[in-house]
Amino acid sequence: MNAHYKGSGFGFKLKKIKRKKSTNWFKKMTGVPTDPYMLAMKNALHTGGASTLNVYTVSFVDDTLGLAAFPWDYYGYPKRDGVVIQYNSYPGGSLKNYNQGKTLTHEVGHWLGVYHPFQGADCDGMGDYVVDTPQQLTPTFGCPKSKNSCPQSGGDNIHNYMDYSYDKCMTKFTKGQITRATQMSNAYRF
Repeated sequence: MNAHYKGSGFGFKLKKIKRKKSTNWFKKMTGVPTDPYMLAMKNALHTGGASTLNVYTVSFVDDTLGLAAFPWDYYGYPKRDGVVIQYNSYPGGSLKNYNQGKTLTHEVGHWLGVYHPFQGADCDGMGDYVVDTPQQLTPTFGCPKSKNSCPQSGGDNIHNYMDYSYDKCMTKFTKGQITRATQMSNAYRF
């Protein structure tokens, strides 16, 4: 993941691993932030403060690849903080098309305060609140050569870590996204 954030000013270091076996947490969890299994897991395992990234791995029962708490939610719900990802989306994992670790990169982007480029699903709205990401109406699935869901904006962000493309297609954050992540982190995390 550090390679994906290279040059951004963000870096991550593993401090410790805390394991707890629970079939309910691992095999029965949905991608709903208030899922009772998710809340129980985070209440039992969460460590550190707002600047500590907690990463949890589970086998979601729905199509969820991952989810994250936004930085501004920490002070209202500190135990809900962190990132939860599909366990087999790590580099070399068995999840076809999503096994290069970019689900974690994407979800940490949310944890740092960055939205999807298709946020709001509107070609005329504020989108993701980042100037250098073109407006995008819909998420990207697969790995298309190009896509332009908002013709006036100049093409979708199919290679952006914050879209839904296959891992092999995700290669970048924009400068504006890194600026937003820095601003949101400085305000809420660090």
